[in-house]
Amino acid sequence: MTRALAADAVRAGWSRSSFLQVLLDGPYKAGQHARALQHHRGYDKAAAWLQRAWDGAQHYVRSVDPISTRQDFHAALAAFRARIECTPWKGIAGKTDLRNLIARMEICARAGSWDHTVSERDLAERMGCSRTTAHNSNQRLLHTKVLRQLDNGSPAEGARWMLISRLPSTTSHHWSTPKGPEAGGAMSGPGVRQLDTEADIDSRTAGRLMHLDAFAHHGLGGSGLAVLAALAERDGQTLTELQKAATISRPTAYRQLGKLKALGLIHHTEELYHLSPTALEGTGTQTPDCDDPVAGWTETAERLGTAGTGERRRRHHEAQRVHWRHEQVRLAERCRAARSAPLPHPAVAQPQYVRANGCAIDPTTGEVIVGLYVASDGCWVWDEEGVSQRQPAGIRSRRVHLQGEECATARDVPQRRL
Repeated sequence: MTRALAADAVRAGWSRSSFLQVLLDGPYKAGQHARALQHHRGYDKAAAWLQRAWDGAQHYVRSVDPISTRQDFHAALAAFRARIECTPWKGIAGKTDLRNLIARMEICARAGSWDHTVSERDLAERMGCSRTTAHNSNQRLLHTKVLRQLDNGSPAEGARWMLISRLPSTTSHHWSTPKGPEAGGAMSGPGVRQLDTEADIDSRTAGRLMHLDAFAHHGLGGSGLAVLAALAERDGQTLTELQKAATISRPTAYRQLGKLKALGLIHHTEELYHLSPTALEGTGTQTPDCDDPVAGWTETAERLGTAGTGERRRRHHEAQRVHWRHEQVRLAERCRAARSAPLPHPAVAQPQYVRANGCAIDPTTGEVIVGLYVASDGCWVWDEEGVSQRQPAGIRSRRVHLQGEECATARDVPQRRL
């Protein structure tokens, strides 16, 4: 914590003596540990400890690239994007996390900062997946410390997040975890140089296509998206090269290439696979493997059986938003009514429980409650002695006559004071 404070002090332009004076002489809670150290071991020990924290923070601030302008941020974002593109993302979870980071990079590019605001439903629509899938992806990225949640949002705005780029903009993008690439969390932990993984895709192409119905889970999916993004980055690859560039298994590569060839989006010459001239627009070309090429991503989704997935998801999310707004209005009205008209105290006698002649009655059945009276202050009074004298033990009910008027049958009431 002291090192973090020292780093902010260095960025703000403080001197070392000012930092020591504020922490040791000031009444601030941040210097409590330093003052305790001074009390037990003397000023020199406390000053030496703060000096080490200051030197470490100063070295850290000087070693990283400061982001002081919008251009600096976009340079750092470009380095982060290059790192994402050359990181292997294995399995379905890995491809989902790749979509998540690509969507967040687009939001950060518009915001001009690593901090950004997005709800899970909006993020799911950008990723082309369900809200549950987006939520699980967020949890994996939070666990691997690539993502940080700043707040939970409000009923009108989504949550605030921050992407964490552990590398400055001047470093190489061939970095990964000390444990190597893992599905769903390839960038956790401190940056350590790894061997070239040969993974290489075009994230901008993936970001432009991933929300389409053709790339839903039961369509081309994340692996088909990775194949197209890899060919968009470098056209003309062999099966082995494409498998490494897209980070997919060999059976998955065969299956996705077969789908794309049947749609007319790619063709192969000898051992090399190439994109069709208008493949990224969803229009295929006639090849020996495809007699009827698709004429757009909508037709592609219809052939794959995923047409309308995005529209159904958007309608579902909109219905949830409408329900949430109605619930907020209902709860607000309920709280407002409770504040404006508080409920009466249970000890106060209400008119519906009292007859004109003074009998306490049950408003539902109209029966007289024996022994229950209204005091001068308007509160209930329970006369236990009178009830015990007038009602012998074992008798459950009797007829009561008050002022010559016959009342209904009285029932037993618990013998207690109200």
